[in-house]
Amino acid sequence: MKRSAQVPVLFGAKASAISTGSGPRPDVAKAIPAGLKTLLLSTLEWFGELGEFCARLVKAMVTPPYEGRELLRQMDEVGAKSLPLVAMAGAAIGVVLSMHTRDSMAQFGAKSLLPQLIILSLVKETGPIITALVVSGRVGAGIGAELGSMKVTEQIDAIEASAVNPYKFLVATRVLACMLMLPLLTIAADFCGIVTGWIANALVEPMSLRFFLNQGLAQANLADFLPSTFKTVVFGFIIGVIGCFQGMNARGGTAGVGRASTSAVVLASLFVILADVVLVRLIITLFPQ
Repeated sequence: MKRSAQVPVLFGAKASAISTGSGPRPDVAKAIPAGLKTLLLSTLEWFGELGEFCARLVKAMVTPPYEGRELLRQMDEVGAKSLPLVAMAGAAIGVVLSMHTRDSMAQFGAKSLLPQLIILSLVKETGPIITALVVSGRVGAGIGAELGSMKVTEQIDAIEASAVNPYKFLVATRVLACMLMLPLLTIAADFCGIVTGWIANALVEPMSLRFFLNQGLAQANLADFLPSTFKTVVFGFIIGVIGCFQGMNARGGTAGVGRASTSAVVLASLFVILADVVLVRLIITLFPQ
């Protein structure tokens, strides 16, 4: 009798717990907020460390003495050795723009505007962003791997022990080289894209390069060229900072070097695209057509 009397009591307590929601909850419900909290905290910590890194970088940039010889070496590494890749990318984009837009413009009877479309598309947006992404893939990975290997082999600690500021010798020179060479590489990519766009167009409808340029630049002015070209200085700063930051914080031997190189490319490319959105909006606001 006692056992039979306890059965409804037990079931009643369980039913009451289910109805009020006071019973044990599944572990998944607890794990999701904890995971999101950890992700948020790690993201904020990463941005905080990046801000501190940028503060040390700016201080190293403006404080003498300056590493002119190392800066020239890094400019050659970033600029001259990236030029073939950037030129090929710009040339390919020029051909693709010419082939893709020609039929569309012909359908609307606006074939005469094709040179202007190719030139302005390259100069205002396609050339700068393609150049930044190509340099991000080559230079960002190289900086991350180089500084990462120096970090895990304690070469950076040896530089500090020799009374040399690694932010001045290793970081500032690479970031400045990226900032100075990105606009020049962008001009090279624009030039190659315009020339190959003319060649692709001339093969279908013969025209001189002078006529192509006159048609393309008829409605253009300096406000179309200068802001779009010099926004790549910001792209160069992002690529240099992210590459150096990931390399200087590499951990875990050769595997850490690989992670630093990969994360430098991915993060630099992502931040370049996000910065481009902001800069385009800023250019449209400050330089209205």
